[in-house]
Amino acid sequence: MAEQPRHEPIWHAEGLTFEGPVPTGPVDVCIVGAGIAGMSVAYNLVRRGMRPLVLDDGPVGGGQTGCTTAHLASILDDRFSNLESVRGPEVSALAHQAHSAAVDFIEQTCSRESIDCQFRRLDGFLFVPRGKSSEELDKEEQAARRAGAQVERLEKAPLQGETGPCLRFARQGRFEPLRYLAGLARAIREGGGQIVTGKGVQRMRGGPSPWVQTRDGQRVSAGALVIATNNPVNDRVAIHTRQAPYLTYVIALELPGPLEPDGLFWDTEDPYHYVRQARGEGGRPLLVVGGEDHRTGLAGNHEERFGRLESWARDLVPQAGAVKARWAGQVMETLDGLAYIGPNPRDENVYIVTGDSGMGMTHGTIAGMLLAELITGREHPWAKLFDPSRQPLGTLGTYLYENARSAWCYTEWVRPGEVSSTSQIPRGSGAVVRHGLSKQAVYRDEDGQLHICSAACPHLGGVVHWNDAEKTWDCPLHGSRFDAEGHVLNGPACPDLQVIRRPRETAST
Repeated sequence: MAEQPRHEPIWHAEGLTFEGPVPTGPVDVCIVGAGIAGMSVAYNLVRRGMRPLVLDDGPVGGGQTGCTTAHLASILDDRFSNLESVRGPEVSALAHQAHSAAVDFIEQTCSRESIDCQFRRLDGFLFVPRGKSSEELDKEEQAARRAGAQVERLEKAPLQGETGPCLRFARQGRFEPLRYLAGLARAIREGGGQIVTGKGVQRMRGGPSPWVQTRDGQRVSAGALVIATNNPVNDRVAIHTRQAPYLTYVIALELPGPLEPDGLFWDTEDPYHYVRQARGEGGRPLLVVGGEDHRTGLAGNHEERFGRLESWARDLVPQAGAVKARWAGQVMETLDGLAYIGPNPRDENVYIVTGDSGMGMTHGTIAGMLLAELITGREHPWAKLFDPSRQPLGTLGTYLYENARSAWCYTEWVRPGEVSSTSQIPRGSGAVVRHGLSKQAVYRDEDGQLHICSAACPHLGGVVHWNDAEKTWDCPLHGSRFDAEGHVLNGPACPDLQVIRRPRETAST
């Protein structure tokens, strides 16, 4: 029997937990979230002489940072041409400058802190699939040049499979994200900062005297708060109406040897695909392929999407071998493709980082560079670019479309359940079942035991959906995700799903 692929990111590593007491006295800055955004903010604050505290309910990098494919690109995931159309060429050029600076910062930090995370500079290639129109590529080439990118047009992408025309972008990069975070963690702690994992935050408040409260009731006062939880857990509505959650899928395939040339690759399909090389166990090369995105909670064909990724990869890289790992991550798509980084609207002394828009590694790094300046009272030329309060006029159509999809989710409450009886739920799976006027999220474990929770997301009452590939409950409203037994994995929800019944009976399948 063929070896089954691991269902976890290839980056997951041991030793990124920091147990210890939460400080009883006030701290300079309390950062909620130990992904690349929160750790980058902490690192930059330490370099400015401050003593931040980082709190996370899981390990460092255990959230969406650990699920990334870790492309380091100054080339916008949502295209320069789209940003230029809604915010103008000057903003597009400044965005390119910011992302280029982020890649430079990571390179310099690896050198400064002696971080061995396999950082490498390489070219990026945006290509048209074989037989498809190059109109989008033509627009992007001109917009990228206006933004100041180094771009060259090629007849095809340098892959073995056939493609249409291609744009080559110089000086992109890649690295291993958890190794990088391990280096940042060491530097933060050596510089006087604190990191405490296993301490989820349940409540928080800004104002003249900000504070957070952990799940076990401990309260920490701080001069400022930074909410770096990928999807902000401090906000009920304002930010969430201006971004939408999308799941993205990833597989890692064996390679008989390194691909040449090494590079980052993206296509112009919708949904699109992206490729890089990585190092597997024993240093063996892997091909990491991602894409097939869809709105979180609004698709049930998860296995098909993994299959399409594999077929697409084998067409372009026929020498790829067995699938060694597969996983999914969540991307927060903003109205204009740029993150929200800065003061939280109408919330004194609270700063947020969200809206990665497929550029999580560079957006998280930008957050560290930008927020450290703002928190210490300095101005920064990127502040307006990423201002969380911005409302670009050219994005009204996207705003209305995504919020209409969110509003539609509430109609779930008047529709039937996914199955009519719990007896229809096989072992190791879940489904939403109607129970009178309510709906229940029911999971049957491998022993046949039923785990029953309310299907109402505790953030704003959306109905969660079962994700059979990830064994999670996903809320399509704003992207909260929960494990099979209802424990929260991703915000904006802070509490778990309300438990209705723990396992008491073994039901037949």
